[in-house]
Amino acid sequence: MRVVMFTGKGGVGKTTAAAGTAALAARRGVKTLVVSTDAAHSLADALEVSGGEEPVEVAPSLFLAEADPRALVLRSWDGLQQYLVSMLCAAGVDPIAAHEITVLPGAEEVLALLAVRDHVTSGRFDLVVVDCAPTAETLRLLALPEAIDHYVGRLLPLDSALARALRPTVGRVTGMPLPAQQVLVGAARLRDELSGVREVLRAPSTSVRLVLTPERVVVAEARRTLTTLSLHGYVVDAVVANRVFPDRGADPWRRRWVRAQREQLALADEAFAPVPVLRAAYAEVEPSGAEQLADVAEAFYGDLDPLAEPTGATPVSVIRDGDGFRLEVALPFTDRSEVELARRGDDLILGVGPRARVLSLPSALRRCVVTGAAFSDGRLRVCFEPDPALWLTP
Repeated sequence: MRVVMFTGKGGVGKTTAAAGTAALAARRGVKTLVVSTDAAHSLADALEVSGGEEPVEVAPSLFLAEADPRALVLRSWDGLQQYLVSMLCAAGVDPIAAHEITVLPGAEEVLALLAVRDHVTSGRFDLVVVDCAPTAETLRLLALPEAIDHYVGRLLPLDSALARALRPTVGRVTGMPLPAQQVLVGAARLRDELSGVREVLRAPSTSVRLVLTPERVVVAEARRTLTTLSLHGYVVDAVVANRVFPDRGADPWRRRWVRAQREQLALADEAFAPVPVLRAAYAEVEPSGAEQLADVAEAFYGDLDPLAEPTGATPVSVIRDGDGFRLEVALPFTDRSEVELARRGDDLILGVGPRARVLSLPSALRRCVVTGAAFSDGRLRVCFEPDPALWLTP
């Protein structure tokens, strides 16, 4: 199963690129689903059809789905929120304030990924193309499954038998309620579902494609986006430069734009190499409908296979190094001074500027001590050596 996600700064044409890629794949006989995680759906408008939560065929081999994240929130988060509200109320927090505090930021968007996972694992499609929200929301969205799983696991005692045994005692001593059985079941289900989301998003056959326009500010944001995606373990296999002016045309206004775009495209080619930067020409009219969108995609992919599996080194890898291990994280466009690293129990906290990731260490590294770290050539390398006191511990 191939999964391709599209993101970019708002207004650069990511929906056109996503819908065009899906329409082109369907034209070539690949059974394709295109789905949006953006709360402001526009895929149906681009394809000139009506969409819904369930996949509908809008052209031969091309299916469209638009998730209803509000229903997913009610199913997966409502019970947990009620429990957290009861805890805050027991501590004296006003009930209205407690409800506001426990609203999960980005819940609708991140739970929309559950619908993507369901479509991927259903086996109905050969390709799933995801039209993500603009860059800032997407970066938060792709980081949330891991973060929510991390914190839900620490907020709730997921051993239901232990929770039942402790409920009377803890309630009398602390005055704090322990979660009801259905809350524990809901928390366990949410963690399982988020684990499934991470498996889909981090699969070797999943990649992200950045969409930009050849403008200085947009290219700079795309560079930062690539750094953050690598930090969280996502592979970027192509960049689509959209709305590129044709060289023809003699008026001074167009010549200035062509010259400025040419400079930014050269910078993008150099900065993103070896990731290809594809060119999508500025269309004479806004493309819409499956056929026009497929034509646009066919033009910017050229001889490249839009469904080719991503290649190259993975952003996060663990390598055996003598008697120890080396954890490597790709952090392109990053200065050494921006990188911060800390070990907290079984987690490695990795910060790059304003972004951070809590990286849960695999079992082998949990039983090791960090002996050093170095940053060079856009890669962070953290060295681990087995701790005899921990290595022999099951």
